[in-house]
Amino acid sequence: MADLSVRYLGLDLQSPVVASSSGLTSSVEKIREMEEEGVGAVVLKSLFEEQIYVESTMHLEESDYSEASDYLKNYVRDHSLGEYLSLIEEVKSQTSLPVIASVNCMSVSEWVDYARKIESAGADALELNVFILPVSRGKTGGEYENIYFELADKLKSLVRIPLIFKLGHQFTNLNYLVAQLAYRQVEGVTLFNRFYEPDIDINKLRLVSAGVFSKPEELRQTLRWIGLLYGQHDHLDLAASTGVHDAEAVIKLLLAGANVTQVCSVLYQKGISYIHTLNEGLSRWMDDKGFGKIEEFRGKLSYKNLQDPVMYERSQFMKFFSDYH
Repeated sequence: MADLSVRYLGLDLQSPVVASSSGLTSSVEKIREMEEEGVGAVVLKSLFEEQIYVESTMHLEESDYSEASDYLKNYVRDHSLGEYLSLIEEVKSQTSLPVIASVNCMSVSEWVDYARKIESAGADALELNVFILPVSRGKTGGEYENIYFELADKLKSLVRIPLIFKLGHQFTNLNYLVAQLAYRQVEGVTLFNRFYEPDIDINKLRLVSAGVFSKPEELRQTLRWIGLLYGQHDHLDLAASTGVHDAEAVIKLLLAGANVTQVCSVLYQKGISYIHTLNEGLSRWMDDKGFGKIEEFRGKLSYKNLQDPVMYERSQFMKFFSDYH
């Protein structure tokens, strides 16, 4: 029988299937169910810097006194953090799963000191869910990227638990960004993040939110970059996210070089029990191919290990559509 165990961020996981940050991972009961179904680890629902800021601002508007405003601001922030720390402690005490905390970041600010409290609460690692929308015409791409580097430098000086940066794909040179994070001894990156996207309701003439669930075809972008980055930095682990909807997707990403695959949308659509289906499909494929352990085939079809890796580099269809007129 195939051994699905993997090593990720120095942690031993029973499976490469990891539950990504979402409302499902904000409940101890649901996380215990995930453990029963064979999940490898959980990334807790994010502590949102933006949400804390908005709530603090709402309270500040209610007070004309600076002392009261400072008190309210600190209360909101500490209350949100306190609830989050309690969640970490409860999950650690009631399950044997590796627990990865998650913070949704929009700046480098004093709140990163919370990272030490997250570590003290028992989190095994910390994932930084970062995206700063580059909307300023007065800033270069490099200035935006420096925010990631400053955040990495500051957090590495504060905590000893592994750090993971969950990144979007909208960078001029993602390879450079990841190399700089690896240089700063960041232990992992998750590719890719899904962000809020706007849509327009043409009947009600208003701006609305686009769909939040990923689609299976979104796997391709993740697959390309996992394959390109595999093996470039020995101490940097790769988590693949977005578009993971079945066991075949899990297998593809492992072949490309992912250490683990994160799932979210499919758990909302098919239920937490689908974790077992993913593990079962992976195990059956490994048995059919004669693989006893995941490390026997992980990265086998990465850019690094292919004799002709041109398919990873190709950005245009070229000949594929040339015969169509």
